[in-house]
Amino acid sequence: MLKNKSRKPIEIKIATVVAVSAILHDSDPMALEAALQEMTGGTADFFDNEFAVIDVAALGADRPPIDWPQLIALLKKYRLNAVAVRNAPAEMEEGIIASGLSIDHVVAARQEPAAPPPPPPAAVATPPRPAASTMIIDTPIRAGQRIYARDADLVITATVNNGAEIIADGSIHVYAPLRGRALAGASGDTSARIFAASMEAELVSIAGVYRTFENGLPPEQKGQPAQIRLSGDRIDVLSLNSASRN
Repeated sequence: MLKNKSRKPIEIKIATVVAVSAILHDSDPMALEAALQEMTGGTADFFDNEFAVIDVAALGADRPPIDWPQLIALLKKYRLNAVAVRNAPAEMEEGIIASGLSIDHVVAARQEPAAPPPPPPAAVATPPRPAASTMIIDTPIRAGQRIYARDADLVITATVNNGAEIIADGSIHVYAPLRGRALAGASGDTSARIFAASMEAELVSIAGVYRTFENGLPPEQKGQPAQIRLSGDRIDVLSLNSASRN
């Protein structure tokens, strides 16, 4: 049989992978496990085998050494798959790589010397700014489904069921019951918001800051129109029927 020589055995293409950030404020395994247990409320499927990037920027200089295999196993226990470490100092890199993780380098833009201000240019017509992209979904999002609106807002006109996950780099609008997990501003946009015609979410996130509702929503907010926004490092749930805040 002749092989198709035009088909390559392997192709490498650029792909977008959504990962959560696991930001460490402590390196003590017992403290981390207690925090994860509290965060998930003991729910086995709180996380759904997401990729996780471990961020060590918030660790103090006097931190105990990190046991990378133990940390990877701990995250795996809670269904988070560690793939990389961000903001790692040089002395950490050997241990990170030996544990099978990648180094997520954040490269800052090179600063150029300030140039003298140019003379005012002649008046020219400014082209209109293109409208932000929007992904529109008209069908229900079932448990286990994940929708990601890359570089766009996400509009859903049907129910987001328990166990479903919707993600957008911009804002999220759900014109139906929101019962799953909603993550807006996934690429770091702190001004992104989540709007729901009927607020019943399991978890919401703006720019990586999470809030869960394992104990349920207050009666005055459950099933009511609401918006979710980021205020400092706190997630606010605001009723669209009043100016009240929780």
